[in-house]
Amino acid sequence: AATMAAAVARRGRLGREGRASLCSFLLGASVAVLPLLLGSSPSLLAAPGLRGRLALALHVAGVNAALLLLYPRPLYKIAVRACFLGFAFGCGLLLSAGRSAWRHFGWYMCSLSLFHYSEYLVTAINNPRSLSLDSFLLNHSFEYNLAALSSWVEFTLEKLFFPELKQITWLSTVGLLMVIFGDCLRKAAMLTAGSNFNHIVQNEKSDTHTLVTRGVYGWFRHPSYVGWFYWSIGTQVLLCNPICVVGYALASWRFFRERIEEEEITLIHFFGEEYLEYKRKVPSGLPFIKGVKLEL
Repeated sequence: AATMAAAVARRGRLGREGRASLCSFLLGASVAVLPLLLGSSPSLLAAPGLRGRLALALHVAGVNAALLLLYPRPLYKIAVRACFLGFAFGCGLLLSAGRSAWRHFGWYMCSLSLFHYSEYLVTAINNPRSLSLDSFLLNHSFEYNLAALSSWVEFTLEKLFFPELKQITWLSTVGLLMVIFGDCLRKAAMLTAGSNFNHIVQNEKSDTHTLVTRGVYGWFRHPSYVGWFYWSIGTQVLLCNPICVVGYALASWRFFRERIEEEEITLIHFFGEEYLEYKRKVPSGLPFIKGVKLEL
């Protein structure tokens, strides 16, 4: 949070889209204070009865109405996505409260929603010219959405048939630490790279495009991918999903191997011997991935 605040101060005020997204995220996350307003248990979502669920529905309807009044349609598209992620974050906090059987799933909801929202916010800070609805990464790919759905199905089925598997707190804590480490590393990479960072591999070098080798880029050549790799696996360790832990590790490794090779061809084209020297000195950061095998 301190790093992000410093970046905002260094690069000037957050733009209109960024401000709208932040306001909307916080409005959505305000669902977490409903138990205080209702004078009920913090574990509102896990409590029996319709009172809590009715309060959630009214909260969603009220916030959506407020967003429609506050923002014109282009900004509303941003606001409603940020609000949805904030609402998911707030619901995750509610599930995390108490000793509910869904407690660890609440940790997961907080991690997932914060990851996607912070992707948009950091892009708004770093590189507003590349900012779009795609910066939330909610529609990253069919495979990504399928992987998320698979993890939810595995968690639910195993919770029904092997409930004790989902109550291994020490293992979920390890997963949470992996998630925090991975997301912090990725955001540090985005902030360090500044306007050089883009969610889409660039095929043309801009006038401001420079080779970044400082900070976390002195540890790994691809710190944002390293962070995402361990974040994704960490989410499944957190959920105690043994099948998806293996599946996510294999799928993520294959994806990033191909992505790194594609990106390094472009970087060699952009920077030539400068990048090759950097490549020789600094590892990719991902296990058994050395990058493209190419020399000038």
